[in-house]
Amino acid sequence: MSSIGRLINIILDCAPEDRIDLFKAFPSIYHFFKRRRLHAVIRTIGDVIFSFLILIGLFGPQEPERNCSLYLSWGVWWPSIVLSWFFVGRMWCGFCPFPGVGRLAQKLGLCLDLKIPHSLRKHAAYWSLFLLILIFWIEESTPIKESPRATALLILSILAGATITAMVFPKQTWCRYLCPMGRLIGVASTVSLLEFRPDHDKCRECKTFACKRGIPGQVEGCPVFLGAYNVRNNLECLVCGHCLKACDKGSPQLNIRSPLRELLTNKGRFITCSYIIPFLMGSQLVRFWGQSIWAPPIMLSHEPVALSMGLNLVFMAVGFIYVYAIIRLGAWLFGFTEDELFGKFSPMVPILLPMAFAGELAYRLNYAVANAPDFFPTLARQFGLPSLMSWTFVCPDWIFPLLDSLIICFAVVVSLFVLYRFISGEFHGLVSMWRSWSIAGLIYLMGFSYLVFMLNS
Repeated sequence: MSSIGRLINIILDCAPEDRIDLFKAFPSIYHFFKRRRLHAVIRTIGDVIFSFLILIGLFGPQEPERNCSLYLSWGVWWPSIVLSWFFVGRMWCGFCPFPGVGRLAQKLGLCLDLKIPHSLRKHAAYWSLFLLILIFWIEESTPIKESPRATALLILSILAGATITAMVFPKQTWCRYLCPMGRLIGVASTVSLLEFRPDHDKCRECKTFACKRGIPGQVEGCPVFLGAYNVRNNLECLVCGHCLKACDKGSPQLNIRSPLRELLTNKGRFITCSYIIPFLMGSQLVRFWGQSIWAPPIMLSHEPVALSMGLNLVFMAVGFIYVYAIIRLGAWLFGFTEDELFGKFSPMVPILLPMAFAGELAYRLNYAVANAPDFFPTLARQFGLPSLMSWTFVCPDWIFPLLDSLIICFAVVVSLFVLYRFISGEFHGLVSMWRSWSIAGLIYLMGFSYLVFMLNS
């Protein structure tokens, strides 16, 4: 079979166990991660752009039409992160600018290097979920997307959290346990085309575990206390490449795999997915509703802000309960919520996860597309470049319902396919026909819920 045919079979899950190791197929990719020089250059460029974004947000013009930081933050950065979930998984975290100041502080010896509390490690998923809820709540309840300074302060608050954590605890504790963006990206990366995995046969021969511990005076260990040999999913590994320099057995692999493989294998058994997915989908419904013709005027005006924040908090809770109830009902219909090998799992989480990814993508693209025509004129007004004033275009109104419908309908098809793979594979003959159709009905219900609010916004 040709390499293209093999790739198509892998992506369509026709060859579920097959993978293509990019490190072997393209040695330049392996050297890129192992040497880390170009990696460091790209990260430095990102840090400079990140700093520029904060500075122009804080000290630049505060009129939305005269400050490009708003579009760069909400229209470029956010959609780019969401799109990266599918193509590169959590690799974005390896270039993330938020830990940069903390890493510098640690190199300068400005770190207490305290032991990470057991309670933090045990309840990390809840803390990061709380911070994610806080970010979405502020985004939807306040006019932050219209305020360059408020946007910059939100970015600075995340940067401060990462920096303070780095000055108290070792390595990138923030990235492993507390980062709300990292938690969200980790969950979404379960549908990524890429996976970073070790060759466990080679790892069994290892006696030093240098990929986790490092080599004193030569190579740092894993920045998130993981090590290549511990990586079994896309939830926590940053794909930063530190372990490649430490491993002398060539164990790490960067594979192209079926984007559905991890969903089918994990079956929603991780607590991180079990809570983030209903919250993410519930908040998406509320965010689309906040832009629809049915939304209370207070949700659109943000005046007074306190009342808007209170209403949105209530609506987000209702959205979470709605999606969580569908997940619980689907699990009851499925009839199996425990695996002899892995323990308890939630079958509706992997079934609905593609829709959660699609909902976030549609929401972010709506902002990006709607505000794209004014980006270059904004640059012209901010930096005195009149030649850019004519660099604009008209975005037709029909593009938004078409884009949203295509994204959600595709996600519904993928969710139905995941259900089909469950009932025709591992659970073949164990889920009755009427239960299967009932679960499919819940998928259609979620898709319909999205479309109702999307198409009336």
